[in-house]
Amino acid sequence: MSHDRMTLARSLLGLLDLTSLGEDDSPARIEALCARAASPQGKVAAVCVYPEHVTTARRSLAGSGIQVASVVNFPDGGEDPGRIERETRRAIAAGAGEIDMVLAWRALQRGDTASARAGVDACRAACGSGIVLKLILETGELRAPDLIRAGAELGLDAGVDFLKTSTGKVPINATLDAAAILLDAIAARGGSCGFKAAGGVRSVDEAAAYVALAERRLGTDWVTPAHFRIGASALLDAIWSELEG
Repeated sequence: MSHDRMTLARSLLGLLDLTSLGEDDSPARIEALCARAASPQGKVAAVCVYPEHVTTARRSLAGSGIQVASVVNFPDGGEDPGRIERETRRAIAAGAGEIDMVLAWRALQRGDTASARAGVDACRAACGSGIVLKLILETGELRAPDLIRAGAELGLDAGVDFLKTSTGKVPINATLDAAAILLDAIAARGGSCGFKAAGGVRSVDEAAAYVALAERRLGTDWVTPAHFRIGASALLDAIWSELEG
């Protein structure tokens, strides 16, 4: 394997939000996931789990420097700001340092931007300045480029830290076309917001295509864990197989 390929695989490892959002996840499964998050090859950026598993993940990752992320308003993207605030506060109280929140994308589809924005504002307020907020736009459901762009603008206006493509729970998840729209919106605002591709990114080559797209839009130096993540579970095995040759 080429040196470049190894370097790519190692850099992808550090950009990974290692994710388990199964309805039958158990504490033992989350502990096993966390055990895979740090290896001799390197560490992932974060582990993303349902709120009820945050405590287990935080305990398992103690001292590792790996972030614990959790999801709110997930996966349905409801329109109750009160629910979003409560879920966010509970996840943070349990130890989450990052929150991945699903936008009320149906409200955006029907032109009710205010309802969509209200949930994001509630989450941002509950996160405060110390918690990273990633807004899941569910781009595969929004479909239309103008709606995806509107969702991106809404998130940027609300001060989110990342725009994220998908929950991974719908038929169409991350696509390069949707990613380009989000990255263009981020670039137009100066690149301070990050980007996360999630759902269906399984191979090193697929992940590399998102990295290349981000580098073209925002520059090589921009693609760090502070600004760029890939949410996946199967991708870790693909990265390891590259690194182990």
